[in-house]
Amino acid sequence: MNNDELKKPYDPNKCEDAIYKKWEESGFFNPDVCIEKGITSETADHFSMVLPPPNVTGTLHMGHAFEDTIQDIMTRYERMNGKKTLWVPGTDHAAIATQSKVEKIIQKEEGKNRYDLGREELLKRIKKFAKESHDTIVNQIRKMGCSIDWSREAFTLDEKRNLAVKTVFKKMYDDGLIYRGYRVVNWDSKGQTTISDDEIVYEERKATMYTFKYSHDFPISISTTRPETKVGDTAVAVHPSDERYKKFVGKTFEVSDFAGEKLSIKIVADESVDPEFGTGALGVTPAHSQIDWEIAQRHNLPLKPVINEYARMSVESPLLKDKKTTEAREIVAEWLRNKKLMEKEEEIMQNISTAERTGGIVEPLPKLQWFIDVNKEFIKKGEKVTFKKLMLSPVKNKDIKIMPDRFEKEYVHWIENLRDWCISRQIWYGHRIPVWYKDDEIYCGIEAPKGDNWVQDEDTLDTWFSSGMWTFSTLGWPHFAEASRGKPGPENDFVNYHPTTLMCPGYNILFFWVARMILMSTYAVGQLPFKTVYLHGMLTDKKGERFSKSKGNGVDPIDMINKFGCDALRMALIVGVGPGNDSRFDEQKVKGYKNFANKIWNASRFVLEHTSDIFEVSKGTFDISDQKTIGEFKELVKDITNDMENYNFYLAAEKIYHYFWHSFADIIIEDCKNRIKENSDADSAKQLLYYLLKEQLKILHPFMPFITEKIWSLLPDSKGLLMIEPWPCKFS
Repeated sequence: MNNDELKKPYDPNKCEDAIYKKWEESGFFNPDVCIEKGITSETADHFSMVLPPPNVTGTLHMGHAFEDTIQDIMTRYERMNGKKTLWVPGTDHAAIATQSKVEKIIQKEEGKNRYDLGREELLKRIKKFAKESHDTIVNQIRKMGCSIDWSREAFTLDEKRNLAVKTVFKKMYDDGLIYRGYRVVNWDSKGQTTISDDEIVYEERKATMYTFKYSHDFPISISTTRPETKVGDTAVAVHPSDERYKKFVGKTFEVSDFAGEKLSIKIVADESVDPEFGTGALGVTPAHSQIDWEIAQRHNLPLKPVINEYARMSVESPLLKDKKTTEAREIVAEWLRNKKLMEKEEEIMQNISTAERTGGIVEPLPKLQWFIDVNKEFIKKGEKVTFKKLMLSPVKNKDIKIMPDRFEKEYVHWIENLRDWCISRQIWYGHRIPVWYKDDEIYCGIEAPKGDNWVQDEDTLDTWFSSGMWTFSTLGWPHFAEASRGKPGPENDFVNYHPTTLMCPGYNILFFWVARMILMSTYAVGQLPFKTVYLHGMLTDKKGERFSKSKGNGVDPIDMINKFGCDALRMALIVGVGPGNDSRFDEQKVKGYKNFANKIWNASRFVLEHTSDIFEVSKGTFDISDQKTIGEFKELVKDITNDMENYNFYLAAEKIYHYFWHSFADIIIEDCKNRIKENSDADSAKQLLYYLLKEQLKILHPFMPFITEKIWSLLPDSKGLLMIEPWPCKFS
């Protein structure tokens, strides 16, 4: 061998960017190019996937690197199997997260808030920040080696996605499935907006459980950690079978003074009450608890809002008026003590709801908001359905496979208990709700109404509304919903690649994103969004703690790549980690796979140094022993192929690793070295080494694409890129 490159140690920093550039320039990330150049048949089966769009809030973390690795492994594998392979990239505007981040920067650097800047200027600042974040993220995805079709890149807030959003909103509105109503929602008093359940972070904190009576002549004691909200109580709920309280059910008790407020408390019987918890009686505050709101709806109870949008008391009581809720809590507790109404105080640990993006306490408040009705019946394909049914049926009927399947029960339970989805947000960044008002008239449309004095709704849509359309909006819907099936080109993507084959999110967004994609796709386009959901687990540090900026334990994947190479990082992330399982990230593991990369390089050097006269493998030159070795290797490939087909990437990677290191490098090479040296069946030994090296490069490629592509380019009979070589699943 006369190649100086292999004589030097492998340096990923000098190779990886150049290799990725070569991949991109080839055009083979694009399935249309593969068809055009005869790499893929126009009639081949398709494999399609859309990237779970990362938020444009800064940079990607190690969890994204893990997610990207899984998806790229599958994409490269399916491309090598001759399928029309499309992996669509994109980013998410992540409305609340992005606006919150920019507002924090402005507050810190300029001491200004959104109202100081105005809507137009704030949006200008956010768009600039989002563009910078996007550019960083795209570069990171490239550094991870992702074979993704950049020509089809999408953004949840771009023009095409905006049309899709407005089209679906209008359809839902016209079908009576979207309504504007006054209901209890999650209110972020710091961010001044409603937030979704998934944007809540529960923090365990010490709290006091107070047990008391509203007055001395009130017959029932109640317990709560928030006595300040009790000035808004309109009922006490007990279980229908609780003998202690049966005689009071249906009666109403007037309380002339409770911390300066008058109360009218009705005793109601409700199945939701746990008679074993506390006193077995629940003080019902319909305006400030989702559970209590539902009880109030069942029993026609009045609402009494007592907390405003700024988490201050909105009552007339001089004791409490305009006080922060935390202050009011102490005031009411002290009032109860002074009035001898307090029966017990005990310290407990409690999960407090906080807003993920702002850190503010989340207050349940009644607000006029836009909702999707998940229980309303409508006709779909001649059948009465609800959104709940659309989300449940594909999973229950196994039309969508969730991996691992233990999450299916959790999914079903969550959907069965799903509340109407609040889709409006009181922020400026995002898809503006396509509804206009003029006096008593309301207009919903894709375009603004004609005529004067129409005012558009100020609110924007929940980010999940637009990202719920991700599988079909990225494939051209609604622009090309009726294109030509089978013909290449982005204008035909929707008919060619939808439903997508695979979706690969973290299990933490199964209910918030996966469920909503199923809802949106089945409703809007009458198709499932995907066939399989591969749920990956969460990455933690080596102590098992979640990565967090505040803890300072975050790891930048680019730092690992710069230190050890992308291939080493990919192997460290995938080996030993099955679907749905959390894993601990340890830099030492990455270092170990850097050693493996060096092993591959050095073994390849030896093989190519001793097989320079081999240009093609001839079966006739193998002796009986080598034929057995080849047979064993073919069985391994079949086993690995089966793992790949069943999404057991972690098993496939581990088997490849062990074979290359412990069988090929440690045994086969050493044996062949002696045979070549002694000229004992040297031709067969050389042919065996060259054959096994080439085939191993192929099965290693999805996992370690850079080093395998580099070595492939140094083979004497290499005629093109390894990434488009056929997967060695069939042997002549």
